[in-house]
Formats: sequence, structure tokens, C-alpha cells
Amino acid sequence: MNVLLVGSGAREHALAWKLRQSPKLTGLFVAPGNAGTAAIAANLDLKAADLDGVCRTARDHRVDLVIVGPEQPLADGLVDRLAVQGIAAFGPAQAAARIESSKAFAKDLIRRHNIPTAAFATFMSRLDARNYVLGLADAPVVKADGLAAGKGAIVCDTRDEALRAVDTLMADEALGAAGRTVVIEEKLAGREVSAHAFTDGVAVAPMPFACDYKRARDGDQGPNTGGMGAYSPPAWLDEPTERFIHQHITEATVQALFQEGAPFRGCLYPGLMVTDAGPRALEFNCRFGDPEAQVILPRLKSDLLEICWAVANNRLGDVAIEWSTDACVGVVLASGGYPDDYETGFPISGLAAVEPGVLVFHAGTALADDGSVATAGGRVLTVVATAPTLADARARAYRNVQHIHFSRCHYRRDIAAPAQNAIQ
Repeated sequence: MNVLLVGSGAREHALAWKLRQSPKLTGLFVAPGNAGTAAIAANLDLKAADLDGVCRTARDHRVDLVIVGPEQPLADGLVDRLAVQGIAAFGPAQAAARIESSKAFAKDLIRRHNIPTAAFATFMSRLDARNYVLGLADAPVVKADGLAAGKGAIVCDTRDEALRAVDTLMADEALGAAGRTVVIEEKLAGREVSAHAFTDGVAVAPMPFACDYKRARDGDQGPNTGGMGAYSPPAWLDEPTERFIHQHITEATVQALFQEGAPFRGCLYPGLMVTDAGPRALEFNCRFGDPEAQVILPRLKSDLLEICWAVANNRLGDVAIEWSTDACVGVVLASGGYPDDYETGFPISGLAAVEPGVLVFHAGTALADDGSVATAGGRVLTVVATAPTLADARARAYRNVQHIHFSRCHYRRDIAAPAQNAIQ
């Protein structure tokens, strides 16, 4: 089977790594890929945003299945275009991808279907949004409605901060069109967790839970990023809570989309807050998380290609999926200054020095003319280790981080810290 994987991040490298293990795989193409995918697949000089180019390339390379990694081409309707041409795809159609591309749509959908979430209100008028904030007793979270690369949620500690957030998004247009509509949401207290599931629109197969780290610096300080690391599983999450999330949030959302004529096929990823009153949906994503994919996929014992093909052909219920009980920890190595201004083009050394079995997934990397690898983005690498216990996986990941070097390398030192994963 020939597969075209769309994307260029560490998530896509992790997907390519797992797909490469399938005996059903004949050819693997990645568009555009990175220095890591170049070692295990054929990178194509093609941007993920070039929907016509992706469709044309899929035809030219006789691709049987397209797997879409990032959210933007899903939101732009890539899967719909592929369907018109009779090309199977793993990923939701545009109507279902709205679960991520519009927070207002997602919140309205789950309110209609009584899916647990935080109290919220949606505004297209800056004056109305400011007046709503002024009437709140507590500081809220202000969210851009559209896609913002994981940086569209502003958690506020005071009402003045919330007013500034509204102005930043709606008046200053700091995130462009994504912030012209805002969702103002109750700020919940609790612990965040990422829930992923394969679904063909009817059948739902949950993946292991994971926790990611969005802030740039230790102790959850600094600006939001695309994610600085992750671990799986969270020991603090008990089985009754897991069952509640699967049934009343993930499966309920899949059913809601189906009932409203937008069946979701692909990976549905709700981001949740586990509060004293129970789990609440904070947001929904229409694809694998990054860096969550890097710590979930190494735990998958089954054939990823077989699963993706079953999803694309509405046969997920026919596939048995097995997961390892091992823990997995991923530490992101980023360019100094990320997510703000940063420099690229620095040589990376030590990639071959990591221990056997430790994975290094590339994101912002590029191959130089001499075959060496250099930095080419904000998030550069994810160093991933598995072990029977989370403590051992964490120690192994950080031990191997020390082997890799590039100028102005920055990473958090508290990913999967023991106190954060304690059962409470």
C-alpha cells in the first residue's frame, strides 16, 4: 500500500516511524517532511497548504491512502477534495474538522448535546465581549475562535487582563481572522489531560491518555507554545474517570457529529480539565496532538496502517487494537527564544549518540548539503523514551537529551516530574 503523509512536524515523524513498521506498507511519501522523515520515507517538495498539489501528487504516485497530520489542511477541506477524486484519507472532512477550526461551533455543538464543558459565551462584537467580562465575578479564559497553532487561549488572572485579551484579539487582530470572534469561558480549576481516539464516525477506539506541557518554561511559566513535552499514562487518572471521559465526552461528541450530518473519521482529540465536579471539555482537536502523538504512538503494539485504513473505510470495528503498558516520556528541544523570536540554521550534533531504543522525532530540522542536520524551526526535536515505569522513562529521556546539542537549545526540565504525576 502506498501512503502519503501530509505534514512536517515531530507528530508526522512519529506517524511515519510507526507506519514504516507495517508489513502492508509499500511506499511512504511525506509532504513536505523534515530531516527525520527523510531517513525513513521519500520527502516531497510540497507544502501541506497546497491542497491541489497534494491531490495531484497522490494521483501521480498512485497513493492508496493519504494521512493528514496538521489541522489547517483538514480545516481547508483537503479530505473533501481527495474524496471527490476517489482517494481514501485518514482525517475528517471539512464539516467535521470544524470541531477544531471553530471553537464557537464546538462549544455550541456540545452544549446542544449536553456534553460537559465550562460555562461560556461567544462574541463577534468587541464592545459586547468587554461588557460581558465586566459583568463576571471571576477572571475568565479568552479564546480566539479560529486556528491559532495552540496559542489562541489566553488564561487571565484579572478582569483587566481579560479586557486586554479581548482588545488584543478583536481590535489589534494579533491572531488575524482567527480572533475576530472570541469565546469567553469560565476558568476551571483542576488537572488537564489529553484524550485521543480513533473513530470512523460510528465505532470509537480510545487511545491511552497523555498530558502535555504548553508553557515555555519550567513550573508552567512563560508564554504558551505548541507544546514542550508530554507523558503517558497519567497515574493520577483513575479508571472510573477514564470511562466517564470515553463515554460522556469522546463517544458523545462522535455521536453528536454523526447526528448532525458531519461524521468524524480520523483521530478525535478532546482536551479536558478534570475538576472536582468531574471532567469538562476545554477544546477539541481534529488530529493527533503534538507532542502527545510522540508519547502515544510508541505505546501502540498494533499496525497503525491497518487502523488508519479501517478508519478511512468505515471498518474500525473490525480491527483489534493493542497497547503497551509501558510508560512514555517526550521532551521537546526548542530554539532559544521560542515561541517568540528565534534563530535557525544551527548544526545539531549527538543524534547518533542516543541509547538504543530511545527515539528522536524531528520537527524543525533540515538537511544541509553535506548531509548534516540543522535547526529549521521553533520546536526542533522530541526525545522520547519508554520504560516499565514513568520514573524510569523520564530518567532515560533526560539522560539522552544530554547527548544532543545545538546553539541556544532550550527545553523544560520538569516534564513528567514526580510531584505532577502523583495520585491525588
